[in-house]
Amino acid sequence: MVYLSLMAPASAQMLDRVLDPLGRALGPDAARNIVALRADVDAQRRVDELAERANEGVLTPEERSEYESLLAAATVIGVLQAKARAVIAARKPE
Repeated sequence: MVYLSLMAPASAQMLDRVLDPLGRALGPDAARNIVALRADVDAQRRVDELAERANEGVLTPEERSEYESLLAAATVIGVLQAKARAVIAARKPE
């Protein structure tokens, strides 16, 4: 997971632990819905714009805050998606 690799290891582990009970509570339908989550076109466009500005080193303080918030949200969603994939994999007949 790209976003988790950007976090300090202790923070990534704590996020995983905090979200673990939610992952264990997922049923197959909810898990499939979480795995299918994607940003809408406008949200993805904004993330791409902020990423480009960040790479160029021209983010305003407000944009940096917005970008960091979006990355944090993507990290949480990514962890939930990984947990959802594990639920789906565990329920598949072998």
